[in-house]
Amino acid sequence: MTKLRARVWSDRRGAAAAEMALVTPLLVILMFGSLEIGKFFWDENVVVKAARDGARYASRQSFASMPCGGPATNENQIKNVVRFGKPVVTVADLPLLYYWTNPATITVTIDCYANAGVNGARVYDGLYTARATVPRVFVTASVPYSPLVGAIGFQSTGLSLNATSQATVFGL
Repeated sequence: MTKLRARVWSDRRGAAAAEMALVTPLLVILMFGSLEIGKFFWDENVVVKAARDGARYASRQSFASMPCGGPATNENQIKNVVRFGKPVVTVADLPLLYYWTNPATITVTIDCYANAGVNGARVYDGLYTARATVPRVFVTASVPYSPLVGAIGFQSTGLSLNATSQATVFGL
């Protein structure tokens, strides 16, 4: 019996398989974790670029359609640029992120900068020379994040992709 026990303890034929069985869960967690982090940053970049594009589109609107402190006349088109990448959307169009289904996650606000130049404030020239106020548009998006590993049961409640961009309205 002692020889049998010594032979079993000295046998190394299954060592690699046993070590692989111990390390595999850690490797799978690292692989899915790196994929999830990469997807999060990719989606965040999409939302940041979309907010920037929406603010840029809004900045090219006329002064009449972008009143100070009021809603934009074409707010739905601005939201479409943010969510879909274009102002006019058809039924066949898909959002930039497949889970970005709610247009209420986008806000468009307009405020005005006093162009008087008092107390060291900057005075805008050019298009704004004759204007007492300069309208600025702020586009904010806050999209609830949908994880890649959510399909296998892991949920991430409370994570969201946030972006804000501002631009001065050109009135062109």
